[in-house]
Amino acid sequence: MSATLTAPALDGAQVKRASRLPRLLSLTSVAVAVGLAVSMLVESNTVMSLLTQAVIYAVFALGLGFLLKQNGMVSFGHALFFGLSGYLVGVGASLTGSVGTVVVLTIAGIGFFAFALALVIVRVPGIAFGMLTLAIGQSFYVLVSKSRGVTGGADGMSIEFPPRVFGLEIGAFQDPASMFLISWLALVALVLALSLLLGTRFGPLTEAIRENEERVRFIGFRTLLPRAVVFAISAMVTAVGGALSALYTGFVSPESLHWSVSGTVLIMVVLGGSRTLWGPAVGAVVYYLFRDYVGEHTTHWMGIFGVSLIAVIVLWPAGIAGGVMHAVERIKRGSGRHA
Repeated sequence: MSATLTAPALDGAQVKRASRLPRLLSLTSVAVAVGLAVSMLVESNTVMSLLTQAVIYAVFALGLGFLLKQNGMVSFGHALFFGLSGYLVGVGASLTGSVGTVVVLTIAGIGFFAFALALVIVRVPGIAFGMLTLAIGQSFYVLVSKSRGVTGGADGMSIEFPPRVFGLEIGAFQDPASMFLISWLALVALVLALSLLLGTRFGPLTEAIRENEERVRFIGFRTLLPRAVVFAISAMVTAVGGALSALYTGFVSPESLHWSVSGTVLIMVVLGGSRTLWGPAVGAVVYYLFRDYVGEHTTHWMGIFGVSLIAVIVLWPAGIAGGVMHAVERIKRGSGRHA
């Protein structure tokens, strides 16, 4: 009887995943085409530099948004993984000429570190988790600021890269146009990878744990390891952003580990919406463009942004991405009724 009942469910899930893959690949192709078009059409180095920074922080926001989406937890210390990634890449570049290997090992190492850390801190619920991440992040911020011999202290650290990284000239990573495209492709690849991951049983399981962890335990699932894995993946995605930032600027400072950076990226996540994977990335781009445009006309841009953020939250509780999805659904329903 049980085999008869479970087989169709598994077949249905497999069919659903198989039908979802072509749609994901087509959306990925469109996203890549958009990145190529922007890199070719925008001629201003200033605008391209702004967009490059926005995309790098979009990767950061993607990592933090993934944690909020799957675990429902707010971290005020995720800048730790962003800044630590930059420092590890910088120190590794000074010790070895194989920066590509250093970047890969840095991201993997931060993933293992975050997983071990998560085994302890994800047990803490609610606001206490956020305060704990804040305390851990700030302790590393102080440590890096005091370690002048290794990190350069409060003055930061300039990074000397070899002529080639990942088979490309180092100039490709420090030119705004080419680095925008590299960062954009990294962002698209990460969104695709996370989408494929959430299309497996891991996605529904972690969402169920987020909604009611006690009930998931009651039906026989262990909840600690999935939550720790989500935290580790989130940290690794954030570390990718830190590595991209280090490659682009050739410089890293303790300010990249400060809690205020985590707070700013959290604002990007709320602005874009954390119910979709791509929402936080949209929020990061909108934040950078808003800050640059309004900041040129007034020094009180933060007040204007605060009012705008409140308006977005009131009108679209799910953020910009949620508002867009809602509008698309209304258009589909309207066209269906018309047909």
